[in-house]
Amino acid sequence: MTEDQRSRKALVPEAKISYDQALKAATGAVSGSKGVSVELKRGSGGKPEWVTEVAGEDGKAGTVRVDAVSGKAGAPVAKKSDDDDMKELADRLKRATVTPQQAAATATGRKSGTVTAVELDTNDQKKEIWSVDVVTKNDWNKTTFDVDAASRKILREHVDRD
Repeated sequence: MTEDQRSRKALVPEAKISYDQALKAATGAVSGSKGVSVELKRGSGGKPEWVTEVAGEDGKAGTVRVDAVSGKAGAPVAKKSDDDDMKELADRLKRATVTPQQAAATATGRKSGTVTAVELDTNDQKKEIWSVDVVTKNDWNKTTFDVDAASRKILREHVDRD
């Protein structure tokens, strides 16, 4: 087993709160916001946490850390962004008609496992995508799916066996 696989094997079972519960807690902490990303990580105290980014319709973003055991959201921390970055993020959120939950459902429909990250991004073709990481518990590999943020079509699938 690789170091990454051992790390996933140690971290994933500790999380009692799913990615979508973490996103719900994070968007609940910032009124009127939408989820931009969520990722399961080991927090500074050694406990599992979901690190989320949420943004309002204006593209103003913030980070909210959610305890992956209790589901308690921490205080939002505003991200420093200039007007162009905020406009770009606001535009990407408008073009992304697929929700993070729908993208994750598409990915787990292809490969059963635990969603450990979902992030709104653009691919090399400048298309909005949701990048979804799914960890399988039989081998602790991570598969990343690029899901079209407008059609839910899987555009890319990559298995990380490291």
